[in-house]
Formats: sequence, C-alpha cells, structure tokens
Amino acid sequence: MRLIARLLILSLPLFSLSSEAATVSDLYQVREPVASQQPEERDAALGRALQTLVLRLTGDGEAVNNPALAELREDPQQIISRYGYEQDRLLVDFDPVSTDRSLRQAGLSLWGVNRPAILTWWLNDGSDGSSLVGDGQGSAAPLRQAAQHRGLPLRLPIADLNEQLLATPENLGAVEPQALRTASERYAADALLAVQAREDNGQWQAQWRLWLGDTREQGKAQGADQAALADAVLLLVSERLAQRYVVAPGVATNLTLEVQGTDLARYAELQRILEPLAAQLRRIEGDRLIYSVNANANAEQLRAQLALVNLQEVAVEAQPIDAGQSMPPPNGEPAPQVLRRDDVLRFRW
Repeated sequence: MRLIARLLILSLPLFSLSSEAATVSDLYQVREPVASQQPEERDAALGRALQTLVLRLTGDGEAVNNPALAELREDPQQIISRYGYEQDRLLVDFDPVSTDRSLRQAGLSLWGVNRPAILTWWLNDGSDGSSLVGDGQGSAAPLRQAAQHRGLPLRLPIADLNEQLLATPENLGAVEPQALRTASERYAADALLAVQAREDNGQWQAQWRLWLGDTREQGKAQGADQAALADAVLLLVSERLAQRYVVAPGVATNLTLEVQGTDLARYAELQRILEPLAAQLRRIEGDRLIYSVNANANAEQLRAQLALVNLQEVAVEAQPIDAGQSMPPPNGEPAPQVLRRDDVLRFRW
C-alpha cells in the first residue's frame, strides 16, 4: 500500500483543491471563565473545559459522564498539554492524540476537525433598532467567541447596505430562503444559518433556522445577554450537525467507495476525511481510486463527509464491482468478495 501511495503521489498532476469545508485549527483549545486564579477555581475551570471539549468532539452532552472517563474527570490534566490565564479566562490546550485515544477507548465516536463552514445571517433587534451583524463589526465578537467555544467554523456577511436591506425578518424567517441563498453564494459556505434575535425585558431570545444541503433544522434559544444567546444558539446547531457527521457506535458497515478525478491535493484531503472511517485504498486506475470502508458509518454519513469537499455522487452501473480485483489479499485474509450495487458508492470531483 505504501508503494501504491508513493506511485500516486509521483503520477498525479498538481492541482489546487477547492473546498468550502473548514478545518478547525483550535478545536482542542478551550477557554473557560474564572473568578480568580485560586487553585479551587482553576480545578473547577479545568473540569468545565473537559466537559466543553468532550461535547465539542462528540456532540453528546452526556458523553462526559461516561463511566470510562471517571479518571479523566478526576484529573483532566492527564490529557492537557498546557494551560494559562487570559484576562478573566483560563486558556486550556488539550493534547489531540491523547484526548482522541482516551475518548475512543471509552467507546465514544468523534467528530473530526473537518467541519461545514456556516454562513450566519444574524439580525439583532434591540432597543436601538435592528441591525445585521457583519464581519468586522464589534457585534460580531460574541458570535466568534461562541463559534470557537462550540467548535464551529463561522462566517459572517460583510453587512453592506444591500445586505442590510436584504436581512429582513421575512427573509430570515422564510421556509425556503432563496433571497439569502442567492446573496450567500459569494461566501462559498456549506451551511446557511439565519438567526432573529431580540431583547425583551433585559433577556435575549432567538429563533434560528439552519439549512445544509436538502436538510433544514430550526429551534429557539435564550440567554442573559448577546454572548450567552450566541453560545446557546451555536450549541444547539453543533448538536444538530453532530447527528449528521459523528459516527455512532454500532455494527460495522462494509462499503466500497470509488472516487473519480483525483489529483495529489485531492488525494491528501480524501485520506484525511476517510481516516476515521477505517478506509483502505484497494485499487488505483488513472485518476480513479477505490477504497474499502469498514467502520460504524452508514452510507448517509459517508455521503455527508464527502459532500464537505465538493464530491458529487454519480450513479453506480449495474455491473458489480470487485473491490480487490487488482490487489490480492495479504496472507491469511479472506478473498475479496464481489459487492452488490447497494454496497458501492461512486463520487467524482
């Protein structure tokens, strides 16, 4: 397999990869508020940081209570590389390798660093009027902090005059937000999030709607201020997205994946996405790669992952595909079987 990968790197042409999906570079960095730098306050903040990270990686609010994580809950510093104070917050850097290993050993499935970029149309309706939160505005800071806290790649419109006029309650509350979709095309995001936030007697409330592909989610949230509201909204969004991308424990699925139009950059991106799914490269034919996927992922979850890098699904031909045709199995492994059409997914760039 190493030889095949080396030959692929030498033979594929060099092209740039165009992808809307974002890599969350600070996924394992958590900030938690602290009232002081006393040891008791620090230890409590480290415990909250662990809870935040586990929720961020699994999408499951109860995952941190897994009995297998009891030792980590008692001493989170086992998987912490460093921590320090940043004004009134404790900044905690978790070690990705030891963190992932500990969570997987506990039987938890993880959501990787490759996540859908979310373009957010956030309309604040306060005592001083309504305004669209735009990139570069001071009002964007609570949204960006909440996005980092929840591990989501957030994008904001520039909120120029045209976009301010477009961001009406009618457009943000539409079942099919065609006006927002058209205006969002230049931002090249994967998901569209529309939020209508308003202040009522000192409390903030919001209605939110999320569109990702053919799916739509919606909900309500509230918070004591704009920062708390932003965190509440993005927590709910994160939990809904995790249902789509986190592979739940269960019976392993055997799938064959064929990807057409692969070059060097795309091969590297594909390897990174397929790594958590225990995918193995079985055959190479020109720019066509054939993988076997043996993981707890189902076909829909695999489709969701591949959509993040702009792969388009194509129809599978009637003729069965032998996933191991040109690569005999290693000694001791069973011979490759001919797969049905239902077992094969075919994509192209």
